[in-house]
Amino acid sequence: MNGQPSRAIIRAQEIRTARLDLVPLQVEHADEMADVLADPALHAFIGGSPDDPQALRARYRRMTAGSPDPAVSWCNWVLRLRDEGCLAGTVQATAGPADGGEGLVAEIAWVVGTPWQGRGLAVEAARGLVEWLAGRRAVHGVIAHVHPDHRASAAVAAAAGLAPTHEWQDGEVKWQRLLKR
Repeated sequence: MNGQPSRAIIRAQEIRTARLDLVPLQVEHADEMADVLADPALHAFIGGSPDDPQALRARYRRMTAGSPDPAVSWCNWVLRLRDEGCLAGTVQATAGPADGGEGLVAEIAWVVGTPWQGRGLAVEAARGLVEWLAGRRAVHGVIAHVHPDHRASAAVAAAAGLAPTHEWQDGEVKWQRLLKR
């Protein structure tokens, strides 16, 4: 180790679920994703507003370049709905050293475009992501931060096996799942 921080070892790989392909993010996804994420209502709990394709391409370039911290991995996927052949949302995991220094903890998030909501796609994608993370030996825990008024996201977190804690960050409840090792 010679005093150098270790590089996180998590890299996004394609994940298949019953109806979805979670495809590692590419800059080329920005044009289609700008349409998927265009509804301002998607920002009700996270703030901001939808990005246009150019801004989304710039953001995706930064994201696909990876974290500047060698101990942290940025893993991002788009959700391809196989039957419809279109993109419908995203999931992400930021994996870094766990408090106490043993293993990694992955912070996850998800968003499904408004036209595809109410079909269980966020639950399916989040479960697929958590199962994939559980298969990475270095990952010892999964967390998500959910706004207390966002019942749909709380239901997704619960369905993915996370439970609310008493911890808060930036007005959101920390949800957590410890992975057995």
